[in-house]
Amino acid sequence: MSTSAGKLWGLRRLADASGRFKMVAVDQRPPIKQLVMAAREMDSATDEDVRAVKRLLVQELAAGSSALLLDPHHAYPASIDLVPSTKGLLLTLEDSLFDESPGGRRSSEISDWSVEKIKRSGADAVKLLAWYRPDAAPDVLVHQQTLVARIGDACLRFDIPFVFELLTYPMAGDIDDTTRRAEHVIQSVRDFGSVEYGVDLFKLECPILPVGVPDPDDPVAGPPVQAVFDELGRAASQPWVMLSAGAGRTEFRRILTFAYRAGASGFLAGRTIWWGPLQQFPDMDSAGRELRTDGADYLREIGHLTDENALPFYEHPSYRDRGAVLAGDLLDFRSTYGDFGGVS
Repeated sequence: MSTSAGKLWGLRRLADASGRFKMVAVDQRPPIKQLVMAAREMDSATDEDVRAVKRLLVQELAAGSSALLLDPHHAYPASIDLVPSTKGLLLTLEDSLFDESPGGRRSSEISDWSVEKIKRSGADAVKLLAWYRPDAAPDVLVHQQTLVARIGDACLRFDIPFVFELLTYPMAGDIDDTTRRAEHVIQSVRDFGSVEYGVDLFKLECPILPVGVPDPDDPVAGPPVQAVFDELGRAASQPWVMLSAGAGRTEFRRILTFAYRAGASGFLAGRTIWWGPLQQFPDMDSAGRELRTDGADYLREIGHLTDENALPFYEHPSYRDRGAVLAGDLLDFRSTYGDFGGVS
């Protein structure tokens, strides 16, 4: 696959030198606000507290990551000065609030925020989360698909990687069915696999319930789960990473092992790494010590797992046998840059 100059450079910035992603998410909004509210026993979280927490996360975890995911509300303004120039930077675009209707959830962008502003801020990639159910109402599906296509087009125009996070969700009448969950997760990835959506990197959830994930080497329980992950890998039209969604640490290690055997290229995780240490809030000194030891140790552990098992993004089947190469006429780069559609 040939890739535009900006997108290829951005993906390289997000990955480590070997092309594997070890990205830490600090863009969470409701979970951190709720933690602050509970610790303070208040009805709302102050901007000062939320920014202090996010600054601490960046300060203590940046060194062990290949890239950091920040939000424009708190994390970026509070901690951009702490992000090392050697690390990649993603900025989130979706509003944490969504419209809930009987037919499904509708996502939207953060107000007064855009792909252009993310590009101008110096970020290496745009991250968008969209709630999605393949069986949602037709009007909901159109809304979500139109949103993703519009963001994909903007990322193409501004030549910046589009990191797309898909999350399924419960609807009325659902039952706790692992098979149905897997079908929804996998079909969701297929639905956004075409070039019209412009996705460069998928951020995907575990296709099985992330509780009680079996040992990948268990000769009985492991193979059926691996088959589900393998199907997820085949559905991903572009390189993909796993999100943690607050899974337990043992479970997330197992999820990553299954995913890497299916062709994943790393992780973009948050709460699994830092939720435990943040329980020390509002004692920031104690929280910092826990992040430097417990949090950083776990990040190194899954980073080593990634080094040993993840697929470099440029070896994903979408790059075929050519690897990651620039699109366009390289003999006349100045004149032809921007004349192609970004991907060919």
